[in-house]
Amino acid sequence: MKLTRGRRALLALVTGLCLAASLPPWGWWPLGIVGAALLDRVVADQPWGRRALAGALVGLGLLGPTMWWIKDLTVPGYAIAVLFYAALLAAGTALCPPGRGRRLALPGVWLLIEAVRSSWPFGGVPLSLLAMGQAGGPLAAVARVGGVYLLGLVTVAAGVALSAAAARRWRPAAVAAAAVALALVAAGVAPRGRDTGRSVTIAFVQGGGPQGTYAIETDPYQVFLRHLRASGAVRPGTDITLWPEDVVDTPGPVGDYEQGAQLAALARRKRTELLAGVVEGAGPTRFRNASLAYDPSGRVIARYDKVQRVPFGEWVPFRSLIENFAPETLTSRDAIAGRGPAVLRTPKATVAVAISWEIFFGRRARDGVRNGGEVLVNPTNGSTYTGTLVQSQQIASSRLRAIETGRWTVQAAPTGFSAFVSPGGRVFDRTGTSERVVAERRVTLRRGLTLATRFGDAPWVVLGLIVVAAGWLLGVRRAHDGGRIGARSRSGVDDEGHGPVVDQLDLHVGAEAAGGHGGAEVPQPLDDRAHQRLGDLGTSRGDP
Repeated sequence: MKLTRGRRALLALVTGLCLAASLPPWGWWPLGIVGAALLDRVVADQPWGRRALAGALVGLGLLGPTMWWIKDLTVPGYAIAVLFYAALLAAGTALCPPGRGRRLALPGVWLLIEAVRSSWPFGGVPLSLLAMGQAGGPLAAVARVGGVYLLGLVTVAAGVALSAAAARRWRPAAVAAAAVALALVAAGVAPRGRDTGRSVTIAFVQGGGPQGTYAIETDPYQVFLRHLRASGAVRPGTDITLWPEDVVDTPGPVGDYEQGAQLAALARRKRTELLAGVVEGAGPTRFRNASLAYDPSGRVIARYDKVQRVPFGEWVPFRSLIENFAPETLTSRDAIAGRGPAVLRTPKATVAVAISWEIFFGRRARDGVRNGGEVLVNPTNGSTYTGTLVQSQQIASSRLRAIETGRWTVQAAPTGFSAFVSPGGRVFDRTGTSERVVAERRVTLRRGLTLATRFGDAPWVVLGLIVVAAGWLLGVRRAHDGGRIGARSRSGVDDEGHGPVVDQLDLHVGAEAAGGHGGAEVPQPLDDRAHQRLGDLGTSRGDP
C-alpha cells in the first residue's frame, strides 16, 4: 500500500511509540526490532525534508513518554529536552541516504544519534537508549563487545533485516541478518572477565519511605534514621554493607557531625565495611556527593566523589536564566564534581563505584573497572521521581553495565529499586518501591577486561561513521548503475537479482509485430508515459 503523507506521519509516530514500548518500564524488547523495521519504511525513498519530518515524529513518539521523568526536575526542561532530542533524530534521518543505501547507513545513523545524545549538551542524557529495551532480550550479550552503542546498532540492523524481508528483498535481508548473527557469535566468544577465586557477602540497605518527594520537603535526618534502623537487620560479620546515595546529609564534612559518629558505630557493631552515600555542604552554594568506606573499626578508609553530575538536578546550567522559569524545587546549590578514580579500595575488595546518574554512562563504570574494580556498586536515590520510569531504566542500565564490565553489580536506593545483577545481566532480589528491605548475597570478585571495557565507545562511533559513509557511497553507485538500464534490461534481471526489468514496466520493447514478418522483431515506439517511467527507473529504482 502506498503511503500518503498523512499515513506516513502517523506511521512515524507509531514507530516512536513502538520503540518507547520496548524500553523500561514496559520492556517489550521485540518492539525495539519492530520499531527499527518501521523506521526503515518511513524514511525509504523520501526527500531529505520528509526524512527529517519522519525522524522528528519518531523522536516525539519515543521521547515524549520515556523522558516524562524530567518534569519532576523542570517542566520547561522536559519540553525543551524532548523537542531538542527529537530535532537531533530528525537531523540524523535527514542525513541518512534515501535509497537502498539507507539499509546500510540506518544502523550507523542511530548509533551516532545516541552517541551525541549521551554526551552533549551538559554532559549528555543517556536515558531512553534503544539498548535498555534489549537488556532482557537475546541481543544483550552484544554489550560485552561494544557496549550500548553497538547493541543499539545491532538492534536496528535486526529491524532492517525484518523490513527487507517483509519487502521480499532477500539479499539485503540476508546481509543484515548475517551481521546480527556475527555480532552474537562475537559476543559468545569475547572475553567476559574471570573469577579471582575470592568472594564477599554484600548486603544492601533500602530504608523505604515515600516516592516522589523533594529534598526541601524532607527531613534529611529522618531519612538517615530510616536507614540506620533498617541496618539492624544486617547480619554481623557481613563483608560489605551498601547504603544508597545521599541518605546522609550534613552541612559540612560528615565526620564533624553526629551522623558520622553513628555510621562509625554501625560499622563497629556489625563488624562490616560500610559504604555510605553522603552529601556534605561546601558553603552556601555548593556541596559534595560522595561514597565513604568505613572499616569494621569505624575509620573512614576510602572516599569517592561523584564525577558525572545530573544537569538541573545537581547543577543548573544558565542558572540566572533558568531560575526565572523553573519551580522552587530546582536545586539551589551546585555539586562539586569529583576528579579521582571511580573506586573504593578496602581490605575486602576493590569496589568500582558509579553513583546514581553515573550508571547510565558506560565510561564511569569502565573507569572503576580499569582501576582494579572487582565488583561494581551503584548507590542511588530516585525518590524525587514519581512513577518508575527512571528506576526501571536504571535497573536496565545496571544490567548493561554488568554485562559490559563482566562484574557483579549491586544497586541500592532508599525507596527502590535495589537489586543484585550477575555478570551475565540476570537480576536477583529486586525490591519494590517505598518498602524497607535488607538483602544479602555472596558474590564472586572478578578481574579481567571485556572488549567493551578495554576499548570503550570510540571504535563503535568510528564504525557508525564508516557505515553511514558506505551507505551514501552505495546509494551513489546504485544511482550511477541506474544509468546503464539498457545493459540490465538485456540481462533480464534488475540490480537486486529480481525479475526482468522491461517486463516489469510492460513496455513491450522488441515485441513481435502483428502479421509476423517471418518472426523478425520490430521495435515499437515508446509513448510519453513509457519514456517517463523509463527515465524514473534510470535515476532511481528504490523500493518503498
